[in-house]
Amino acid sequence: MDAKDRQIIRALQEDGRMTNQDLADRVNLSPSPCLRRLRNLEASGAIRGFAVDVDPQAYGLPITVFVRIRLERHNEEDVRNFENRVLHIDEVLECHVLTGAMDYQLRVVVASLDAYEEFIRNRIHPIGGIASIDTSFVYGHVKKTAVFPEID
Repeated sequence: MDAKDRQIIRALQEDGRMTNQDLADRVNLSPSPCLRRLRNLEASGAIRGFAVDVDPQAYGLPITVFVRIRLERHNEEDVRNFENRVLHIDEVLECHVLTGAMDYQLRVVVASLDAYEEFIRNRIHPIGGIASIDTSFVYGHVKKTAVFPEID
């Protein structure tokens, strides 16, 4: 990936709905080479898809929760079980493997505190093998972006 490819990606991260002509103008290419680069970025997997940024509150999921989980054991079976189960829980938007005291951090969205309680009791606890759960509720946002920083 070269600097021009990164320009294309940043432009699309800022506005994924722009036309190829607008994208080409933005990155100083003619439309054909721009489209060719875009298709190559998609084919290589560098661009994995296009999505819409939706306000979770407007959608009906006003509560965002960060849930940190520590497993009792770190054997292959327990790790695989936890990760496979989390993959199929719709409320979990992200699951990150961590270093340090906790093993995973989940970003979860729910409609209410009651829905969060139901999520923990009926979705997380039944997974088993969990030593501890630490929860932080989001009550405000300072910055949220999907645009990567520029690199040399």
